[in-house]
Amino acid sequence: MPIFDVTLPLTPATPIYPGDAPFTFEMYRTLEAGATSNNSRLCMGSHNGTHIDAPAHFIRGGAEIGDIPPEVLVGPCLLVDVGGVDVITPDVLKPLRLEGRERILFRTKNSAWISKRFQEPFVAFSADGARCLVDIGPVLIGIDAPSLDVRGAAGHPAHMTILGSGKIRGAIEWLNLAGLEPGEYELFCGPLNVTAAEAAPCRVFLKR
Repeated sequence: MPIFDVTLPLTPATPIYPGDAPFTFEMYRTLEAGATSNNSRLCMGSHNGTHIDAPAHFIRGGAEIGDIPPEVLVGPCLLVDVGGVDVITPDVLKPLRLEGRERILFRTKNSAWISKRFQEPFVAFSADGARCLVDIGPVLIGIDAPSLDVRGAAGHPAHMTILGSGKIRGAIEWLNLAGLEPGEYELFCGPLNVTAAEAAPCRVFLKR
C-alpha cells in the first residue's frame, strides 16, 4: 500500500503567507566543532508550511489544538479535485456528492505552485461555499491553499464559518497534493502537540 507524504518540507525557503513569521534553522552545537552531539534550534510561526488551524485561530474562546480529538485526525478521507475554478462555491461543491464524508481534502490549481512560492490570487472558499461545506458536515477538511479565505476577503468569512461551525474541528492548509489521484485514502495528520495554540505545523500522510 503506497503512503504519500503531502507535507511541505520546512526550510528557510518554505513559502509563507505575507506577514507570517518565517522558518529558521540553526545548529548551535555540532560534532564538527567538538561537541558531544549535534543539536539544532528551530524558530517558526504556528502557520508555517503544512499546518492545521483550530477554531481558536479566529473564534474567541474556540477550541485549541489540544482540543482536537485524535480520532478526527486519523481515518478515511476523500481527496477531490475541483479543476480549474477560481473560487470554491456551492456550485462547485454540490456535484461532488460529499455528504457523509468525515474528512475531505480539496485539490485545486494551487497545486501547480504551492510547494514553491506564495502566489495570488489563489483558490479558496467563498463565503457561501464555506457555509455549504459546513452543511455537508465533515469533521476535518484540508486544502492546497495558503488560506481558507480568498485573499483580502473582508472579515475572513470562510475561516469564521468553518472554524466557528462547531462541526469542523480543524482545517489543514498548505497541503502538497500535486500528482495524487483523487479518491479514497486513509489520512494521518499529526500536529505538534502545542496544546494551547490556535494552530500547529503538522505532518500529513495519505495511504491508498
